[in-house]
Amino acid sequence: MKKITLEIDGKTVSAEEGATLLETALKAGANIPTLCYHEKLKPSGSCRLCMVEISKGARTRLVASCCYPVEAGLVVRTSTDQIEKIRKTIVELLMPLASSGPIKALAARYGLKTSRFEAKSMDCVLCGLCVRYCAEIKNEHGVYFKGRGVNRRLALLPQQSLLCENCGECFKLCPGGWIVSGAETME
Repeated sequence: MKKITLEIDGKTVSAEEGATLLETALKAGANIPTLCYHEKLKPSGSCRLCMVEISKGARTRLVASCCYPVEAGLVVRTSTDQIEKIRKTIVELLMPLASSGPIKALAARYGLKTSRFEAKSMDCVLCGLCVRYCAEIKNEHGVYFKGRGVNRRLALLPQQSLLCENCGECFKLCPGGWIVSGAETME
């Protein structure tokens, strides 16, 4: 693989072509939060916590670092006032849905004790880790999303319920612990 050079938080960094900004920034010591990222899975960019600011020439924009490939000459800032404000709002939105595990740790990182948002009940944060793990690693496709927009929900195929209970590998990936009890079974 070809090596390229870019700048991350003021440091010149070398990376292999095809690597993502998140992988490269983490290797360079950056502290970028994620919920939907897992090193064994294809990136999805669904949580948007890994957002970074990139500049090339006069153009600056925000991108999901887990999906964005490194580019020669790119200037990356992993923490700006704008990025931190966006991350804090995302965490605050998720707090009512899952108040344990990684979300609780992120709330502490951003100094959040309560959220101004409400949820009717604990719900899936729609990170997709369980869906992607089941499809990409287990090659089973038993966990999936049904519905669209605000009606999007996690579901299990009926014939997969027993297999899922016996496997349980995706349970530890769930940032809110919701999949253990909350997925509905399609009939």
